[in-house]
Amino acid sequence: MVDSKKTALYDSHLRLNGKMTDYYGWKLPVEFEGLTLEHEAVRSDAGIFDVSHMGEIEIKGDDAKDFVGYLVTNDITTLKNNQILYTFFLYPDGGVVDDLLVYKFSDTHYFLVVNASNLEKDYEWIKENRKDYHVEINDLSDKYSEIAIQGPKAEQILQKITDKNLSDIKFFYLDRNVFVDGKKAIVSRTGYTGEDGFEIYLANNDIVEVWEKLLEVGKEEGIKPAGLGSRDTLRFEANLPLYGNELSKDITPLEAGLGFFVKLNKESDFIGKEALKKQKEEGLKRKIVGFEMIDKGIPRSGYEVYKDDKKIGFVTTGYHSPTLKKNIGKAMVDIDYADLGTEFDIKIRKRFAKVKVVNTKFLKQNKK
Repeated sequence: MVDSKKTALYDSHLRLNGKMTDYYGWKLPVEFEGLTLEHEAVRSDAGIFDVSHMGEIEIKGDDAKDFVGYLVTNDITTLKNNQILYTFFLYPDGGVVDDLLVYKFSDTHYFLVVNASNLEKDYEWIKENRKDYHVEINDLSDKYSEIAIQGPKAEQILQKITDKNLSDIKFFYLDRNVFVDGKKAIVSRTGYTGEDGFEIYLANNDIVEVWEKLLEVGKEEGIKPAGLGSRDTLRFEANLPLYGNELSKDITPLEAGLGFFVKLNKESDFIGKEALKKQKEEGLKRKIVGFEMIDKGIPRSGYEVYKDDKKIGFVTTGYHSPTLKKNIGKAMVDIDYADLGTEFDIKIRKRFAKVKVVNTKFLKQNKK
């Protein structure tokens, strides 16, 4: 059995009494003081996450722009330098290899941030589809550690130890020349919680000092270290997908309700384009919907969904929402049962619990 990797912050997490778990080959904290407390801190003040497990892949060269455009579903030709785009890698049949962020440094230099669970697969996928493009492909994941600071007070806290005027970094933009506590960093403003916030990419030997400094200077504002548990409940309330739940090799972006990030009319071809065009033309046979529990019970990923004794789908994610104080979820269901207000049943262990289809925008996102 291969030992789990440890981020540079592993010992810091232990000192903070982090409850560690194995997450796709990484030892990471699932919580510190408690999932709900950490969730509420991000919604009201600020939370800080160790996301060093995320993968970073660099693509540079004369054909970088054309190559990245061929790999992804969204239109990177609209990007300015230092702008960021959310998009997908697809298989030829339209299933999702991964969802990712594309950071544009220049027309000849791109930085792709991918899921830890898919890093090796993504890296091989990119190399396999290189064709005759004149590009250099580098996995930089071992060179970077990453902190995410999220919440209404994130800018206020980070500004205390940063030379850059953070209000100059707009939503889904980055700056590669920021000094955080005297350490050179890439700082971006995207987030995965529905709140305002920043990602800080640093050299591995700089990350501990910056993490501890942020906790120190943010104490007055109520900053909390936060784990994987609250990261998932926060992203879910904000209607942000998780690979393996709302996206997979068996679920297309159209079925997931993420067609906005697929530009079928962009000039360049992309892998999976024909499959998605066909799916759109023929009409979806199933889609992911949001739901709210009517009966008692917390839905979990994988639970079966029924309508009048007929199995019509499965739950992709389900939680008790700490913000809304409700049990909510998402499910992949046959298209005939996807309208708002439709009621169906979820099998929770040996009983059936009634739910109602609601808008997937459970929570208004607070972005700058």
